[in-house]
Amino acid sequence: MQQPTPIKILSVDDEQDLEILIRQKFRSKIRKGLYEFYFAHNGLQALSKLVEHPDIDIILCDINMPEMDGLTLLTKLNELKNPSLKTIMVSAYGDMDNIRAAMNGGAFDFATKPIDFTDLEHTIEKAIEQINFIRKAQKEHDQLIAIQNDLDIARKIQQSILSNIFDLQPGRSRFELFAIMNAAKMVGGDFYDFFMVDEDHLGFIVADVSDKGIPSAIYMAVSHTIMRATALRGLSPGACMDYTNNLLGKDNVESMFVTAFYGILNLETGKMTYSNAGHNPPYIINKDGKVIALESTGDIVIGVMDGITYHEAEVRLEKGERLFLFTDGVTEALNDKGDFYMEARLEKILANAQTLTAREMIAKVSMDLSQFTKGAPQSDDITMMAIALN
Repeated sequence: MQQPTPIKILSVDDEQDLEILIRQKFRSKIRKGLYEFYFAHNGLQALSKLVEHPDIDIILCDINMPEMDGLTLLTKLNELKNPSLKTIMVSAYGDMDNIRAAMNGGAFDFATKPIDFTDLEHTIEKAIEQINFIRKAQKEHDQLIAIQNDLDIARKIQQSILSNIFDLQPGRSRFELFAIMNAAKMVGGDFYDFFMVDEDHLGFIVADVSDKGIPSAIYMAVSHTIMRATALRGLSPGACMDYTNNLLGKDNVESMFVTAFYGILNLETGKMTYSNAGHNPPYIINKDGKVIALESTGDIVIGVMDGITYHEAEVRLEKGERLFLFTDGVTEALNDKGDFYMEARLEKILANAQTLTAREMIAKVSMDLSQFTKGAPQSDDITMMAIALN
């Protein structure tokens, strides 16, 4: 059994006999290693002892002492700003003015002379309870700070996973693309990706992992890595979903899942082949401002079970048309009344965005979301991607 850490007590008193009395009265706890006493005879000596033993827990301090009295020492102790260091002032029974001054000056408690050692022991035990409480709180605070730092690093890592270089073909203007992901917590489960499958084919993904926070962020990183690596092998959208689902669906102990949309756009012909695994249908915005939701491929989310076959569909984008993809954090954003943003409001905004750039389109939707939520806490991760075919 591990020996408990002794409580270290510094007695500061100019009466030499007090040291002998303390050692006698507390000898049992000293032998058991519960208390460890140090002694000084004035405030200056006490400060020296604190330099030698900065881990002292309790100070028993006489008020009236030569060279540096107890009240002056108490002022010096307050400057240390150590909330777990407790000072118990000791003075004559009738010295209530100084005792009051000490209590107002931050002393934990007081004892009067002649010292009642039974009462003093109870006072010390009360101080120990406070010290333990403060140290536990400090430990929990330090742990929270460490977690906060880890989360901040995780957020930066997660953001680095999401590409922010949107010009995939410098010097060419066949398309414009822009995307954002705003996590509801420090880290999130949404992700997007885009890449050139070959010279003429643009691949793009928007996905949403179930739940939020750290578990979904880890699942997001795994899902993103698998989908990107699979897509860059040149597999069709349906085959990419099949392969990703088979990997994620095996031994899914947390029963997490991913909704995902993966499309491949032919930049020359405008033909887009896509597969939708239970994700919100993206919108096509034509040059007249008509907003058209893409037809579903009828497939379920990724990761529930392996061995599922995912289907594909095709649609053609005309030059000048836009494609808008999003996660349900957009349409299910809540205002302070508990109302959802909803598809109808999004479609109304998109209907007036047919001439905007991809970046401007997302900025317009983001602004309308902010006006709708009016400072209400973000309830879910928000991801948007816009593609304009030039």
